[in-house]
Amino acid sequence: MKILADMHIHSNNSFDADNTVLELCQSAVEKGISTIAITDHMEAPEIKLGDRSVFGDMVKQISKSVEEAKIANELMDDDIKVLRGMELGEPMHEPKLTKKALSIAEFDFILASIHNIRNTEDFYYLEYTERNVPDLLERYFDELLETAENADFDSLAHLTYPMRYILERTDIRPNLEDYYDVIDKILIALGKREKALEINTSMVGRIGITMPDINIIKRFRELGGKYVTIGSDAHKRENVGNYIEEGIEIARTCGFEYFTVFENRNPNLVQIWY
Repeated sequence: MKILADMHIHSNNSFDADNTVLELCQSAVEKGISTIAITDHMEAPEIKLGDRSVFGDMVKQISKSVEEAKIANELMDDDIKVLRGMELGEPMHEPKLTKKALSIAEFDFILASIHNIRNTEDFYYLEYTERNVPDLLERYFDELLETAENADFDSLAHLTYPMRYILERTDIRPNLEDYYDVIDKILIALGKREKALEINTSMVGRIGITMPDINIIKRFRELGGKYVTIGSDAHKRENVGNYIEEGIEIARTCGFEYFTVFENRNPNLVQIWY
């Protein structure tokens, strides 16, 4: 039996997404997806700004997101399972605020991510040059290691996040092998702490690879990694489930017999059917 799960989806409770939770559920059902996680954005350091944040009041947004996911799960009945998630950004920047974010609700699933390194804008807004890219990537992976070793989360999102902008917007082609030592440390930390690595499929149709790419996913398995989650990172209903089957196939190719769905913060293994 083919089972599809998309563990990274944003509703209009995220500042950069368009559709309601129910609209996302309907799209998922149309595409044969049996489980989704609504993982709206929580940039933890922004909590202190309340509604003065450029992203809006994220405590209110996440509270609304979780409540809508709960209602949708009841309304959709057996059509689809809707999990209460959150994408927790920059969890190590201000630990007290991160703790507050995690206390907002009872979550099924927490994705950890870094969209901006300390004292720097989101990678989306940066300009990239041959000169600054090596330093940015080094600092990014160092912060990601700190997150992997210490933060409270279930799966580490889009490990190679800066590459989406570097590869799309410039002719710069960083050699990730230059960072394999620290990436190995990140993967080892995930394995030791029994955390998952996300296979993020959002850029497959744009840059042709998952985040991280197949080489890093394979290395995670070699280093003892047990759990992988698959997520489209959809911000619109039409993108729900995009390339999820391709992500599952990559997991299988890399030696994983299962992908993972988290419920009540506990990992449930779903056998890959290939």
